[in-house]
Parts: sequence; structure tokens; C-alpha cells
Amino acid sequence: MAVMTFSARPLLNRRLAEFGTTIFAEMSALALSTGSINLGQGFPDTDGPREIRDAAARALTEGRGNQYPPGLGVPELRTAVAAHQQRRYGLSYDPDTEVLVTAGATEAVAAALLALVEPGDEVVAFEPYYDSYAACIAMAGGTRVPVTLRPHEGVFRLDLDELRDAVTDHTRLLLINTPHNPTGTVLTREELTEIARLAVERDLIVVTDEVYEHLVFDGAEHLPLASFPGMRERTVSISSAGKTFSFTGWKVGWVTASPALVAAVRSAKQYLTYVASGPFQYAVAEALALPDAYFEEFRADMRAKRDLLSAGLADAGFGVFRPAGTYFVTTDIRPLGETDGFAFCRSLPERAGVVAIPNAVFYDHREEGAPFVRFAFCKRTEVLAEAVQRLRQAFAG
Repeated sequence: MAVMTFSARPLLNRRLAEFGTTIFAEMSALALSTGSINLGQGFPDTDGPREIRDAAARALTEGRGNQYPPGLGVPELRTAVAAHQQRRYGLSYDPDTEVLVTAGATEAVAAALLALVEPGDEVVAFEPYYDSYAACIAMAGGTRVPVTLRPHEGVFRLDLDELRDAVTDHTRLLLINTPHNPTGTVLTREELTEIARLAVERDLIVVTDEVYEHLVFDGAEHLPLASFPGMRERTVSISSAGKTFSFTGWKVGWVTASPALVAAVRSAKQYLTYVASGPFQYAVAEALALPDAYFEEFRADMRAKRDLLSAGLADAGFGVFRPAGTYFVTTDIRPLGETDGFAFCRSLPERAGVVAIPNAVFYDHREEGAPFVRFAFCKRTEVLAEAVQRLRQAFAG
């Protein structure tokens, strides 16, 4: 049998050469092999509302969505997304031309960047950033320009002067994430006002990742950038069902934007998955119509879990950045005498039986994130309590 050989040219194209197996896969495998509690990857360990699971089962058995759904998404979900945006934020979208259903928010980000970024265009994004952002910018042929969120008085803050200085004549797009993963920062009205002013002034498109829109705490408020003056026609807003309803495996996300922007994003999206998650789209339509009590109870439950984990980490000796949103806590390991988040996280399962993620993977400037480690609190209370006990025993004695 002939043996296939390849030239000396690398198999992986140069745009993706810097990206290997994600840290999430590595740490989840480490959790499994050591029997550790996995507070690394951000997925819940319980399922979402029973009535929404029942809705998905009905759709399956009734034959709704078992074949290809419409390219834009099923009308029921597009209508529900538009109604949600109107009810929550006073934003009016036409479900037939201004809403696009995607295979989760990650595909929405990828499709938006592939559609809107030309090779050589600069994309400004807040560092640390969700790891798919860098890969999607690279696949689009863009150049990423990080603006670093830095600790200030116990939280991570955006330097608006640094953001303004990062925009050049080559900048095409701002990629904004609020509530922000991994730091838990929620951009304020004043910050968003300045971002909007900059985008209008420099004629920029903005893509906003808002998947944690319903997970804000302590008086923080999620304000969609599209609701600010001059932003409705230049903003691609992205969200999903996974984080809000604890169905991360369903992969149902959506884009809301002007007809021209939706058409552009759809042009790229249709050659990625084409369509996905047919029966789940019907269920998510029902989820978005749940009463306000659901969202309030969900947020209160996550706030209590945040407080439990944050207090336990502080007791164990970590520096804790109390998040205003998302379901992640970023910690500083320097009070423990540590400075290398990668080494710390790789040793943590053996030392404490817990898995976390080094924040440095979310940075271009790895040294900026070196001493920071992220823990997820979207787990059952008893799991968090056990994790806290293990961390206290390992580091507080």
C-alpha cells in the first residue's frame, strides 16, 4: 500500500497556526483523569426549565424541525427574539428581515467577522477575550488589536483613552463583550456612550456579544449598545439561549441587526452550518416568553452561587474580583505566592481536586493575564461548597 506523504509545508494554514487544542479541552480532560471538580469550562451541571425541555420533546415528536428549518430560523423563534428585544430594551426589530438564528453565539460571531472583515482590516477587541474571538478574526484575515481591561479598585475597567487610541484608519470593527467573560465586568452607561460616540465618529461597525445579558448583579444593568444614539444601524447584536436557560448543548443563538447587516452575516452563516437545532428553536421560542419571575429567580440563584464561591476563594487566600455579571469569578493568585496561572492550574487538580482556567489564554499580552485564574460558579450549590472546602484545605490549612 502506498504511503501518503506531504511536502514540508505545514498542514495547518498560517492564519490558524497559533491556535491548538483549547485550554478547555485540556483542563476538562484533567478534571476527568483526576476526579476533580471542574470549575473550568462554563457549562451548568443541571438542565434548564422542565417546561422548555418538554417543548423540545413535543417539537421532536410532532415533526417540527426534524428537517432543515428556514435559513433565517423558524418564524416562531425570530418573532420571540424580536419580542424579547422590544420588551426588555425597547428595541424594535422586524423578525423577517432583522433577526437571524445561528448555531449558538460562537457561530454568530464567526459569521459576522467572516462577512464584515476584509483581509488586513483591524478589529479592536477587549482583552482578555473569549478564545474564539482571536480565531475568528484570524479566519477572516483581520488583524486583532487588543485593548486591555485592567484591575482597578477590585474590578477590571476599560480605559476609554486607550480604546480611542487603538482605532486607526485601518479599523473596520469593534468587537464588544458585555457582560464580559472572563472578568465579569459590565460596561456602564457612560462607557457605552463613549464607545457609541467613537463608532459614529469613525464610521465603525460594532459586533456585540451579549450572551450574559440576563446575568447581571448588584445593581448593574445590561444596556445594549444598539440602543444608543447612532448605533441601531451599525450594530450586530448577538445572544443565545445557552447561558440564560442552561441549555448550552442545544446551540441556539441569534443575531439582531439592520436588514443590510443581517443579510451580510447570513451570507457567511449559510456556508458554515446552513441551519441547525431545528426542534430546539421551537423550544427556545417558548423560553424567551417565560415570565419575568424566571429571569429574576435565575439571576438570584446565580448571585447566591457567586457569593458562595467568591467568599470561599477569599477565605482560601485568593485575591477575588467580584463579578458584576456572567458566571465566572476571576482571581489573583499572587497572594498565594504564585505568579504563573498556567502552572498553577495544571497543578491545582493534584493539590486541591479542583480545575480552573488560566486567564492568560484570553490575552495576546500573556504577561498581563499571567497571575489571574478563572473559576465558574454555574454549578450546583453542593458542588461549589465541596470545591470551596477543598480549596480552603489546600491553601488556608
